[in-house]
Amino acid sequence: MSDALHARTREDDDERTWRDHDADGTTGYTDESERTEASEEESLECPECGSTDLVADDERGETVCADCGLVVDEDSIDRGPEWRAFDSAERDEKSRVGAPTTNLMHDKGLSTNIGWQNKDAYGNSLSSNQRQKMQRLRTWNERFRTRDSKERNLKQALGEIDRMASALGLPENVRETASVIYRRALDEDLLPGRSIEGIATAALHAAARMAQVPRSIDEVARVSRVGEDEFERAYRYVVRELSLEIQPADPAEYVPRFASDLEIPKETERTANELLENAKRQNVHSGKSPVGLAAAALYAAAQLTNEELTQADVSEVTDISEVTIRNRYQELLEAWDLDSPHGGRSGAAEA
Repeated sequence: MSDALHARTREDDDERTWRDHDADGTTGYTDESERTEASEEESLECPECGSTDLVADDERGETVCADCGLVVDEDSIDRGPEWRAFDSAERDEKSRVGAPTTNLMHDKGLSTNIGWQNKDAYGNSLSSNQRQKMQRLRTWNERFRTRDSKERNLKQALGEIDRMASALGLPENVRETASVIYRRALDEDLLPGRSIEGIATAALHAAARMAQVPRSIDEVARVSRVGEDEFERAYRYVVRELSLEIQPADPAEYVPRFASDLEIPKETERTANELLENAKRQNVHSGKSPVGLAAAALYAAAQLTNEELTQADVSEVTDISEVTIRNRYQELLEAWDLDSPHGGRSGAAEA
């Protein structure tokens, strides 16, 4: 009995080491892994100068002392992928994980999707029985992806947001923001009594304003499936109920897009921005449509830089009437003359 006890004690001593009394008088056992970690922590200092300011160089697999430059450790294990990627497309192609979650899909992209092609993995056409089976699987898959009315509502709205954003040329971050706004509206029960398309249009318009890539109400209403009045009511309602912080649209935010469509030089575009900045200093922009001011600034800048640009051309691109362009044009030039009496309108006011 005593021999067995001694043998067991020796085996335990191989696995654990006795820890002496600490400063507070505690005792106990420390296993081998804890002792190894403690020794590694103690050794994390430069053997040359004793500094603990060590920097890990992941590219070379080295640990270097920041004070004296000594390579303390080398050939460390690289736990990253063994392949290299030089852009986002190549990185996504080589990645072994699924697509990242996104708010642009009602299930955030976590569910499976059965393709519509009736072909197998080798590109061969399926037989008639297999096609019928795959069609049944697609039907049940769609039913499982949208299990209740809320998910069906969200799926329809997100598809509508994506369609309108594509028609308006809005970037990916605006679509994501619009999807989040619509999800908030759905969670807070703002949809009863209002159309899905109306709230989706309002969410997209608000997201574009927040991202400082605004689109005019006429542009958004043109691609929406609801009327302009319904869209405006829904927009005001969503902004008020969700307490969205949306700043008034800056006319300068419309200038680059309109200038690109009109194919005017950079000098004219820069002059248009200067006209708008001057108008804001003179408080000319207060109560005016930002789209109308941007259109008038481009026309005025074209006159100041001797570019051939008619009011009809600007009106066609910006969807602003020629009467509005003329009125804003005169106001911008008057503010321009007040700010710089000798700035040289070059007879543009009489044009």
